[in-house]
Amino acid sequence: MDTPLAVRARGITKCFGDVVALDGVDLDVASGRIHGLVGPNGAGKTTLLGLLLSLAVADEGQLEILGAPAGQALSAVSGFVDSPGLYPSLTARQNLTALRGHTPRTDAVLEEVGLSDVADDRVRGFSLGMRQRLGLAAALLTEPRLLVLDEPANGLDPAGKKHVHGVLERLADEGTTVVLSSHRMDDLEALCSEVTILATGRVVFSGPLGKLSAENAELDYRLRTSDPAAARQVVADAPGVRVADPAADVLVVRAQEPALDDLVLRLAKDGIAVRELAPVVSPLEAAFLALTQQESAR
Repeated sequence: MDTPLAVRARGITKCFGDVVALDGVDLDVASGRIHGLVGPNGAGKTTLLGLLLSLAVADEGQLEILGAPAGQALSAVSGFVDSPGLYPSLTARQNLTALRGHTPRTDAVLEEVGLSDVADDRVRGFSLGMRQRLGLAAALLTEPRLLVLDEPANGLDPAGKKHVHGVLERLADEGTTVVLSSHRMDDLEALCSEVTILATGRVVFSGPLGKLSAENAELDYRLRTSDPAAARQVVADAPGVRVADPAADVLVVRAQEPALDDLVLRLAKDGIAVRELAPVVSPLEAAFLALTQQESAR
């Protein structure tokens, strides 16, 4: 990998009593990237995030953060796990001041996350999404080089989510590495250049989203055209494509990407306009379901 690594983990194992939370995890996170972490409940995501934040220590393995052993770069790492730790009786500004004292960064980060208008309101009246944004503001106070976030878009409305996504993308463009977990596949696909999928404490995939899509066998695609009846006939004659649900009102086809590309050309050749061609389930979600189910079945 040409890009320097912000996180390098080899053989990380962490147990809580008889429970193995992480089992020989290897992980590379390139600097200046947004790296997604996904997995079912109990897969080990929270434990791994805690290790990155030095909230816990691995039982076995090697973990390097920003080129140094874990725990030696604490001032350059920030974030939160589960949910931000906030004081409900204090205002948003007072919460940040309690963490770092009043600095010019206080007002700057409140504006950055879109909370300037409620800076002097008590946090007990904040919605879940507002609390998440305040947690992000708190994490940004130290201008971290590695930002670790657990469900940062949780509770956000569409406008709030767009705002937070913009903040994270700008940080990555400026060189900050972001590691975030989310159950929202659309958030991860919109933000992340790379993802790691965990299942039962093990890594079942780690790499670029494009590679994940390429490795996935077949997907179901919703196909809307200007002539549904003629489109069905084209699909019937197209190699590598089949109707996934013949009884559905909307045509759903199953194919790999190369066969799908050929189908679009065949439709165009017959004068049939494609008005919609979209996966019924996103490539990330399809791969997530397939890989985690395979791991659970072992």
